[in-house]
Amino acid sequence: MSLREEFEKREANFMSPHGCLSAHSRGRVTPEPPCPIRTSFQVDKDRILYSNAFRRLKHKTQVFLNPSGDEYRTRLTHTLEVAQIARTIARAMFLNEDLAEAIALGHDLGHTPFGHGGELVLKEIFSETFSHQTQGLRVVQVLENCGLGLNLTYEVRDGIVMHSKGYGKIIPDDPRELPATMEGRVVRVADIMAYLNHDLDDAIRSGVIRETDIPAQCNRIMGSTHDERITTMMTDLIAHTRPQNGQLVLNMSDTVFSAMTELRRFLYEQVYRSPMVHNEFFKAKKIMSDLYTHLLGDEAMLSAELQKMRLPGPQANNSPRQRMVCDLLACMTDRYALSLYARIFFPAQMS
Repeated sequence: MSLREEFEKREANFMSPHGCLSAHSRGRVTPEPPCPIRTSFQVDKDRILYSNAFRRLKHKTQVFLNPSGDEYRTRLTHTLEVAQIARTIARAMFLNEDLAEAIALGHDLGHTPFGHGGELVLKEIFSETFSHQTQGLRVVQVLENCGLGLNLTYEVRDGIVMHSKGYGKIIPDDPRELPATMEGRVVRVADIMAYLNHDLDDAIRSGVIRETDIPAQCNRIMGSTHDERITTMMTDLIAHTRPQNGQLVLNMSDTVFSAMTELRRFLYEQVYRSPMVHNEFFKAKKIMSDLYTHLLGDEAMLSAELQKMRLPGPQANNSPRQRMVCDLLACMTDRYALSLYARIFFPAQMS
């Protein structure tokens, strides 16, 4: 028996029947021999962790563009916080921790530079169907590994494409809006828990809001510190999640759920739509729009930039040029996009 098989046997002995056993994965698009050491979800986690797309997250905006302080969150630190929360909840519920972590690490690989501002502009100028979650699936299936993709398992790919909820319900009632696995559903909620906490921290640090602005209900119910809020939300979710009709259903108390909903409303109104954040995203949208137009008309530059980013170029890609430009822009970091914009549109300094 291989070490992987020993791990699979261990999973079967302790995991909840509602968890996804790695030995029962629906597999990969391209079949491949199993690893003798790692389970299929451990392999996926490693492939994501070592990917170019994952490394780029460290220079992609979470909320605040080009923050002056080193303590502000980026898309990478957000991802790591989601992974930690998801793994903690999965462990408490006896679910598959490796699957939860793999989905969490990959859930934002499709995010554009400049946060949701970059996503909005690609909706406007490329396709109204563009979304960071479907782009994330494209990253792991088509773009990574110089066009070969990462060949992840079905469960991880499903968790990536189904993780996002926008401003929809924190825990949807419609099963069609949910990932196929409980681990994917845990990541979906962990994502909200993470950004509610860290976006609040960053907004206070930046001066957009003050601690005294936080709704009293949220402080009273969830606590007034990062640790207290996270602990309250995780504990409440774990305590109120129960099997219903043979399926595990994520649930929270009305009290804590109401406080989370109120905190999210507060952040949308006072932070995400604040003049400081909105004005910066307005600038970012112009950068993305101008780059899109220029790259569409400059095939040589497009090919060169795709090669630099280790993305499939026109010779190896049958996609329309608009799709290739969209892929290139979506994969860029904030600073890469700014540097390219300066190189194209700013005159060179005279010697």
